[in-house]
Parts: sequence; C-alpha cells; structure tokens
Amino acid sequence: MNANGEAFATYLTNNKQLIDDYVLAHTPAPTIRRDQTLDLDRYLYGPVTRFVMAGGKRIRPALCLLGAEAVGADRTAGLPVAAAVELFQAAALIHDDIADQSTMRRGEPCVHKTHGVGIAINAGDAALVAVTTAIVRNHSLYKNVRLQLLDEVITMEEHTLEGQALDLGWARDNRWDLSAYDYLEMARCKTAYYSAAVPLAMGALSGGGNVEQVEGLRRFGLRTGLAFQIQDDLLNLVGDAEAQGKDYRSDITEGKRTLIMVWAVEHLLDQKKRTELVEILSSGTTDPEQLARAVDIAQEVGALEHAQSYAKTLINNAKTDLSKIHIAEEARRVLISMADFFIERTS
Repeated sequence: MNANGEAFATYLTNNKQLIDDYVLAHTPAPTIRRDQTLDLDRYLYGPVTRFVMAGGKRIRPALCLLGAEAVGADRTAGLPVAAAVELFQAAALIHDDIADQSTMRRGEPCVHKTHGVGIAINAGDAALVAVTTAIVRNHSLYKNVRLQLLDEVITMEEHTLEGQALDLGWARDNRWDLSAYDYLEMARCKTAYYSAAVPLAMGALSGGGNVEQVEGLRRFGLRTGLAFQIQDDLLNLVGDAEAQGKDYRSDITEGKRTLIMVWAVEHLLDQKKRTELVEILSSGTTDPEQLARAVDIAQEVGALEHAQSYAKTLINNAKTDLSKIHIAEEARRVLISMADFFIERTS
C-alpha cells in the first residue's frame, strides 16, 4: 500500500469492530413464536448472519461513518445507514452468485451451494428487507431524515438493478458491439452508486449535512467508486495470481464486459486479433495460455494503460471537486486518502 492510501486503510481498521458489532446487532431476526426460531435460524436468519459476518473490508459502511464526520457529526451518526448499506451488499452478492453460477465467495462456498438456490434467494430477500428496516425503525433519526434516506436507498437500488441488467443481458446475448462509454455507464450504475456515492451521501444526511455537502460527497463518490471498479477489473487480469487463486483472470473465463476488454475490442484495427479476442472471451476457457493471450492482445492495443489512466483521471478530478466543498478537514484528509486507496489496493 502506497503511503497516500494509508490514512484510509487505518480508518477501516479502526472502525471495523464498531461496524461489525452494530451490523451483527441489526441483522434480521425471527418475528414469530419462539418454537420456530431454531428452524428459522437454520433456513433463513443463520445463513444471512453468517454471510454478512464472514468477511469483507467494510469499505461501504465505513464511508457512511466518514460521510457523517465530514459534515461535523460524530461517526456513530452514520451507523444506521452503515448497517443498511452492508445488508444491501450482502443481498446483492448472494443474488449475484446465483445469477453468475459462482461457487465460492470470500473463501467459502456460496450460499446457494450450501443451502440451495431457493433458500439463498430467500436469504438475499431477507437482507434486502433489513436494509429498509435499519432505517425506518431507527428512531434516533428524525422522520424527515428517514424519508430522505429511504429515497437514497431506492435510488441506489434502482441504479444497481439497471447496471446489473445491462451486465447480465450483454453476457447472455454475447454482446461485444459496445463502446467504452456503454461500459462506464453500466459500471457507474452497478458499482459506483452503492460502493461510494450513496454511502457518503447517506452518512452526510444522517449527520445533518446541507445540500452542498451531500451532493458534493455524492459526486466525489461517483468518480471514486467508478475508479474502484476499474481497479477491480485491472487486478483480475494483472494482480497477484497466487493470492487470487482460481479467481485470477476469471473475468475472461466468464466473458465479463470490463473497461479493458470492451475498449480493446472497440479499438482493435486488426480484424484477425479482434476476432481472436472475442472468441476467447466467449469460450469460457480456463486454459492459462488462452487467458494470457487475451491479456496480451489487450495490452498490445493499449487497453490496460487506458484503464489505468482513466482511473487516475477520475481520482484526480474527484480530489479537485472535494477541495471546493466545505467539510471537516480531518475527514477531507481521509477522503483524499480513500481516493488513493481505491486505485492503489492490490486486492
């Protein structure tokens, strides 16, 4: 980790236990008679709780706390929305793993592999219900603030579903007639809103932030969240193969539309290489030589360099915008570090 991202890495470490304890206390729980709780724990609440608490850096909920601090509030003001965001993340991942037919998540078998598809869908739905519950039933928040936060949740869910629809639809129809702009719009919807923009905005709202602060933090989050996704795309192709294990270059196997591959296909003038790249991306291959060949073709046309450059531009523009917002200086320092962390991380 470069020194520029250390302040945010430290912020994550210092707040993880606080977030874990609060999220655990607000995971879904039985609402019916006591003699059914053992079965409900087995078939619904246990799988949800185990998945939520199984791992993750807690970046999104940490941003809720940071959003509250940015507007001058105590970090604990962001805890209700931190729980909501983390529960949304759990629901999205459980459902994504079913849609993608994945087998492993966070080093463990996916919920649909251990409990079956039906129970996994229901567990994901329970986590989604808990997103709303974490806000609506939290009476430490004023009613008008709760309504604003619910609107943020709805917006986040709408954008995420739209992005997921494009991602799944393009894969289903084997679409490679896409532009880099198409990819960026999809990734902005699918990732940037719920990974950074909405957590920061909701944290600021919970902390009593004004419109300038909330919208400024949202813009900052949209840019940095998109850079976060591009870095994910890059790490899958050129990151630590040993650390990633079977996931290394899995984006190629799964034919995922990433900025690197979409840009490469769009800009390859050599029709033979373009056809070869699309064939590899459409084949589902796990052959290391074929995976390496796809990366080589993308490298030759400058796609990896373009993705790195674009992510850095997003980060630089985000920092410039942040300098114009009236927020707490310590929070500004950590947010700037967060921007660097997003494109410096190696996992």
